[in-house]
Amino acid sequence: MNLTVVNKEICVGHIRVLAVASSSVFLVGDSKVINCSSAFDTPPESVLVGPLVPLAHTR
Repeated sequence: MNLTVVNKEICVGHIRVLAVASSSVFLVGDSKVINCSSAFDTPPESVLVGPLVPLAHTR
């Protein structure tokens, strides 16, 4: 497979973001480095870490 990339100028006038997912990346243009980070909006004591409970099988 041959792939040819031609970088040209990009001009973005306005962006409106209504919502984001729990794991999302929004890119406009080129990126050389992407750093991952996370944040919780709940107190640390409310985060439950333990064995996973399997979900009920649905048909």
